[in-house]
Amino acid sequence: MTEIGREPKKKRKGNRAIRMNLFFLAVFVLFTALIFKLGFVQIVEGDQHEEDAERANAKTAYYPAPRGKMYDRNQKVAVDNQSVPEIVYVSTSSTKTEDKIKTAKRLAAFIHIDTEFLKERDLRDYWIASHPKKALALLKKSESNLKGAQAYKLQIDRIPDQELKAIQKDDEEMEIAAIYTRFSSANAYEPQIVKAMNPNESNRNGKNGTLLDEKKSSTQRPKNDLTYDEISIVSEHLEELPGIDIVNDWTRKYPYDKTLYSVFGGVTTPDQGLLSDRKDFYLTRGYANNDRVGKSYLEYQYEDYLNSHKEKVQYVEDNKGNVVSQKTIDKGSRGYDLRLSFDMELQAEVEKIIEEEVRNSRARGNYMLDRAFAVMMDPNNGDILSMAGKKIDLETNKIQDYAIGAFTTQYEMGSAVKGATVLAGYQDGIPHYKYFVDTPLYLAGNGNKPKKSYTNMGIINELTALQRSSNVYMFNVAMHIAGVTYKPHGPLPADQKDLNKMRNYYSQFGLGVKTGIDLPQESAGMQTTPDAVGGLILDLAIGQYDTYTPLQMAQYISAIANGGYRVQPRIVTSIHEPSKKEGLGKTIEQRKPNILNKINNTESDIQQVKTGMKLVTASGTAKNTFTEDVSGKTGTAETFYYGTNRNWWGKKTYNLTFVGYYPSKNPKVAFSVVVPSVKDDDKINKIIAKRVIHAYAELEKKHGKK
Repeated sequence: MTEIGREPKKKRKGNRAIRMNLFFLAVFVLFTALIFKLGFVQIVEGDQHEEDAERANAKTAYYPAPRGKMYDRNQKVAVDNQSVPEIVYVSTSSTKTEDKIKTAKRLAAFIHIDTEFLKERDLRDYWIASHPKKALALLKKSESNLKGAQAYKLQIDRIPDQELKAIQKDDEEMEIAAIYTRFSSANAYEPQIVKAMNPNESNRNGKNGTLLDEKKSSTQRPKNDLTYDEISIVSEHLEELPGIDIVNDWTRKYPYDKTLYSVFGGVTTPDQGLLSDRKDFYLTRGYANNDRVGKSYLEYQYEDYLNSHKEKVQYVEDNKGNVVSQKTIDKGSRGYDLRLSFDMELQAEVEKIIEEEVRNSRARGNYMLDRAFAVMMDPNNGDILSMAGKKIDLETNKIQDYAIGAFTTQYEMGSAVKGATVLAGYQDGIPHYKYFVDTPLYLAGNGNKPKKSYTNMGIINELTALQRSSNVYMFNVAMHIAGVTYKPHGPLPADQKDLNKMRNYYSQFGLGVKTGIDLPQESAGMQTTPDAVGGLILDLAIGQYDTYTPLQMAQYISAIANGGYRVQPRIVTSIHEPSKKEGLGKTIEQRKPNILNKINNTESDIQQVKTGMKLVTASGTAKNTFTEDVSGKTGTAETFYYGTNRNWWGKKTYNLTFVGYYPSKNPKVAFSVVVPSVKDDDKINKIIAKRVIHAYAELEKKHGKK
């Protein structure tokens, strides 16, 4: 008989067996699922997980690609790129200071390197890196707990002077220090240029595969430019130089030599890197510290387009930071190309003309003459066809490119502005064929010195005034605008309001305001606020008070040439994708001409002034100057020397100018010529004007243009 409430022993054993079987079944199912999952991960998803693992340990280095090119209006390359071999160094996440020192010492045995860039702080950093035990001993026992920057600062400050002097006396160690400094100038996986070849130099005095201590003295070593011999020996020893590689980089090449060199602007070197005043801006846009950027003018203005799309190389590290593989994931491409308004053939000829005539004029006794400018512009769309400037070094007598002076420097322009004065008079109510008497004016406070023309012309209208360049006619226009009446030997009651009114008229033509050219650092000219205006308003009317740039003068005469429209001058006309073939690629942006304003004159007003300007070249102050059909206006401004030689400051001199357009009917080119600091009887302004227009006309014939 069994006990009440207790399960039979046999039945209890059966239940336990069932539970055990269920447990083992569950374990088997889970184990099978795990096996299946592992197999799926390894076989099906293995490649993806391997890529994910690599991506987690992947680092990307960016190698430079060429900048965009610049082409002239005829699609001739004006600014190109040239391949340049260079030695670069790339550190990894696991690279230690002692690794850099070791590689620097080995590399210094194969190449020479310039050390002039080294600063005292560079030598201190190098000393600590190359003498770790001595550096540690510079800390006191009480400072042994200091770490990082705090400890390093104390060590830097306590390096004995004799240690630094010892480095400076040893040429070879200075080169090691220079190489180490290059190595340490960038972050991990940021390629750093150690030494590059000068594209204009070839294998000069190379090492021929031998070590430094077997070679010539330091005074004979080619330290600045990489040589082919150095490339060869470094290539043979790359396995001994971790982080070192030889790559092809680029440098700017100028097919037209120094033509327009200053306007193209410069590009920083890898040592200079980003412009300090725009560093944060560039860094937020993905630039590296040692990236080269445009530092002036066109290169600076169009940096966003010219900057290249860099080559990307991916380095994969293991868990210890060692590189296990590398591959190029993006070959990169050069920046966008620019099409410029310049005609480089014309530009080169104009520069040649200016240089020749500056030297000729100096030979005629114009010893203060040190610069000259000529700007040629399409008056209809604003294209700058040529913008030339030359500046002579008075000590060496060498002439330099100074095209930037055409829009960054300003001068009194003299009678060349009289076309604007006549048109301002029309706007203020003076009728066509208004007659004034050209006779000397005597003002109170001016002594017995009259305000006059170079000769008494009698009763004349605006056409004769332009033809013969009457000052007195323009004085009368200015007094009309100011609403004042001339009284012999009395004061001229013109004030600042009247001066501003005159300036507002001139600004319609671009005189006294920026032209809007697509280049940085343009000058608006110079306007002063006098304590008393009086007769100064008369000087303004003949170009003897405010100053303007040669480019402003070209814009002003263009507004007359095209019938009254102030057109914005432009250098870049279109932007293009880089093409693997010769010539321009697909257009990504077309720059349209831009009319800034219409001057407030009628067509008949403008035609009247054009008639006067044609009289200038036909029978007036520029008679027998041109062989082509040119209209224009001469200018002579009496002024004082304020050039580069301070010993001549205050000496009386003249600025000679010429503005005009060709042909007289339906003009295709407007131009300004400005030559400061010459004798008033010199003809250099007319000679340059004649020659540049003739050069333009001859090139038209050459290229079959009508």
